[in-house]
Amino acid sequence: QVQLVESGGGLVQAGGSLRLSCAASGSTFSIRPMGWYRQAPGKQRELVATIINEGRQYAESVKGRFTISRANAKNTVYLQMNSLKPEDTAVYYCYLLLSTGTRWGQGTQVTVSA
Repeated sequence: QVQLVESGGGLVQAGGSLRLSCAASGSTFSIRPMGWYRQAPGKQRELVATIINEGRQYAESVKGRFTISRANAKNTVYLQMNSLKPEDTAVYYCYLLLSTGTRWGQGTQVTVSA
């Protein structure tokens, strides 16, 4: 059973930075899409960033501020978040897209104070 374990969330002031990590257990998933969604209170879950092989996609709202990367040897994906804004406050969920379905992390809270 594949499990995703997230870490790195927390409370930060506007303009600050955080780095989220998501480690996947089990086999090597270097060729599988991984990424991050987020969900703010009262809002729908939205895609933040995806990495597929060397390709990266970002939501317009985070372009230029967030960077997604992965360490294949560690089955880990990272989300470096800079210049954080209060509107980035949400629970961030890591995902891994497998041929058998999508696996999700437990979520990590990111809170950005004004």
